[in-house]
Amino acid sequence: MSDPVHRPFLEDVLSDELQQLANAGLRRSLKSVRQRRAGTVLLDGERIADFASNDYLGLAADPRLARAAAAVLESEGTGAGAARLISGNHPIHESLERELASFKHCARALLFPSGYMANMGTIPALAGTDDVIYSDELNHASLVDGCRLSRATVRIFPHADINALEQMLSEDAGQYRRALIVVEGVFSMDGDTFPLDALMPLAKRHGAWTYVDDAHGTGVLGATGRGAIEQCGVLGQPDIVVGTLGKALGTTGAYVAGSDQLIEFLINRARSFVYTTGTPPAMSAATLEAMRISDTEPWRREAVRERAARLRQRLLQGGHTVTGAHDGHIIPVIIGDPVRTMQIAADMRRRGFLIGGVRPPTVAAGTSRLRISVSAVHPRELIDAFAANLLDALRTGASS
Repeated sequence: MSDPVHRPFLEDVLSDELQQLANAGLRRSLKSVRQRRAGTVLLDGERIADFASNDYLGLAADPRLARAAAAVLESEGTGAGAARLISGNHPIHESLERELASFKHCARALLFPSGYMANMGTIPALAGTDDVIYSDELNHASLVDGCRLSRATVRIFPHADINALEQMLSEDAGQYRRALIVVEGVFSMDGDTFPLDALMPLAKRHGAWTYVDDAHGTGVLGATGRGAIEQCGVLGQPDIVVGTLGKALGTTGAYVAGSDQLIEFLINRARSFVYTTGTPPAMSAATLEAMRISDTEPWRREAVRERAARLRQRLLQGGHTVTGAHDGHIIPVIIGDPVRTMQIAADMRRRGFLIGGVRPPTVAAGTSRLRISVSAVHPRELIDAFAANLLDALRTGASS
């Protein structure tokens, strides 16, 4: 009999790796926030301004959404009870899907529990070992992981570089069964928009399918809040449109929208849909109410973009250029060093402001940043106070 293999204890190995993360300024921890109100949250018993969330329209704590959910909770209970293909399909799921399809100018839509699950289920269902996927280098982790899981050949093209993408498509002509181009409408860490108006004709010329994750554009961009696909003038043109409900719409879950054939196919082949319990019906009710409010209160879209432009102007006046449109609601301030990034975020927390410090692997090494997001319910005077404190914190951080 061979001698037993001696391995280090799990806890010892993980403790060492956690310490390495801490030493590099990359260890993360959870924060407990509650009582979201008017752009503020309660954190450690103190009410502070929240510039870290994706609650762009200020709907996450709107009592009208809570009332809509409560009514369905009272009549239908808390959970769907099963996967939707078994016995978890509720009429309100289908009502929401019809509204989402109409909203995105698509034939049909399909709900998923989260944006991550939507991308992890849809991309591998559409592409496999004989196919090629062209993925923007700054795509979200859920898109990256969906591409990896597909086992297709994945070609990464420089961020938003249509010319480089066209060259790749030309070089690969005739080599693969299917070609899928995967991009975000609004990039979550940089705040810029993909040139979708240039992408659609390019994809058509090369026979490629287009996959647009418009999670951060939905509700904010475009004249009616239909997202980057509306702002770029391509409503109804992408083959696959993905969006989440937990950002501007303030609830939870996600959807994929497209043709009738696409949705029928995903119902049968998207594993993250087939093998998971349906989303709670009450959340669909809350989302329907959020969509109604977004449609009837366009001031929310106008307010978030006006406030974003105001904050960007304040930062520009203070000597800090940020990427994205002049009124882009995601505002990155590149710091570079992850330790310094978190020191400035902690300084802002002490000043009464919550912002996100984003470090590798979420962003590339050397590009650690403060990710600032603006909400329609941030008062203008709060925007000005935040800008003044951030500029001071940046100066203090630079001299320390």
